[in-house]
Amino acid sequence: MNRGVLKRGVLFREPVGMALDTMRQHKMRSFLMLLGIILSVSTLIVVISLISGVNKYIADRVANLGSNVFLLTRFPLITDVEEYVKANRRNKKVTWDDYESLRDNLRLPLRVGVELRANGKVRHGSESINDVNVRGVTANMGDIDPVTPREGRYISEGDDQSRALVAMIGNDLATKLFPNVDPIGREILIDGRPFQVIGIAKIIGSAFGQSQDNFAYIPIQTYFKMYGTQETIWLNIQARGPEWMERTQDEARAMMRARRHLPPNEPDNFGIFDQATLMELWKNLTGVIATAMVGIVSVFLVIGGVVIMNVMLATVTERTREVGIRKALGARRGDILMQFLIESAVMAAIGGAIGVVLAYAIAELAKAIMPMNVPFVAVVIAEFISAAVGIFFGVYPAKKAAGLQPIEALRQEV
Repeated sequence: MNRGVLKRGVLFREPVGMALDTMRQHKMRSFLMLLGIILSVSTLIVVISLISGVNKYIADRVANLGSNVFLLTRFPLITDVEEYVKANRRNKKVTWDDYESLRDNLRLPLRVGVELRANGKVRHGSESINDVNVRGVTANMGDIDPVTPREGRYISEGDDQSRALVAMIGNDLATKLFPNVDPIGREILIDGRPFQVIGIAKIIGSAFGQSQDNFAYIPIQTYFKMYGTQETIWLNIQARGPEWMERTQDEARAMMRARRHLPPNEPDNFGIFDQATLMELWKNLTGVIATAMVGIVSVFLVIGGVVIMNVMLATVTERTREVGIRKALGARRGDILMQFLIESAVMAAIGGAIGVVLAYAIAELAKAIMPMNVPFVAVVIAEFISAAVGIFFGVYPAKKAAGLQPIEALRQEV
């Protein structure tokens, strides 16, 4: 048993050492040989890291509607212009009456809240910020929305009922308008109206260079007073748990259809979607990108494999006499075949390792402008693919070396 293990160890150690010696002796040739593998592996890992990082960011920040929350809106998720035109004619606005009816009559949801958004200008003293995301919310959105206060508090029911001019602001407003003082209790102007800061939200961060902390929350009734009540509203409906989501959506859908007197054979004239729906849409988009990148990576791999095959053929020619000596000393055809296959696989795996290191460096640099996440499984797959390419394209040179006749090989000039 120990002899068998020892023999296998020697069998692998010798060709691995030869592969490393060959690469050391012919550095430029080795680099050019592995360039295709390096580019393919680094491209593969960078693309997977980008898609993985963006998917995680979208799930955590953009598509995160809150715990067990789904939206009821005027439009469903639409990706076709023609469908949008039809829906724009057919779908009615979701109104405050719809909200009150669902809030008071639905039995399954834990909470039903409202959020509306508008772009506004916020000012304090001589400093002003344009394109601030002004969000009108019901008080219970504090229990639904993933955005929570870091300091101070959220909008309260009393704020809403009295149409109070109070706001919970994002980190951008807090740091830019109040760089050296505590904003809590101080006054800001939102589209010319004075608001008292009652809270500062936890930092969200940025995506693709765009800050997600440029917002101000105000009571929904104050929002209506400033911007009117004509726009459609977004209902945020929170189920009691993951297992309640489907039933809660069905109940909300049934009540909205009843309110709009839709017959059974007519489709919804409103939209219902949750985080899973948003993520499915996003992954369909990234799936197209991933498919395109697989084509590019495949081209690099084929190029790299062909170069490896050519170099290994040249290596076989250079070492013909060596092969003859080994066969004369008793090496079997399988031993020679395995030797050259291992050498080819080792070279390709080294190219894959260099590609992994390059991909990690690119991912670290790219983190400054976009979310990146390098999954360990991607590294393992990349190394496996590299070694597999080396073996696949090393088969022909290895078979050629194994097929050499000892006497003819020994006649080869050194």
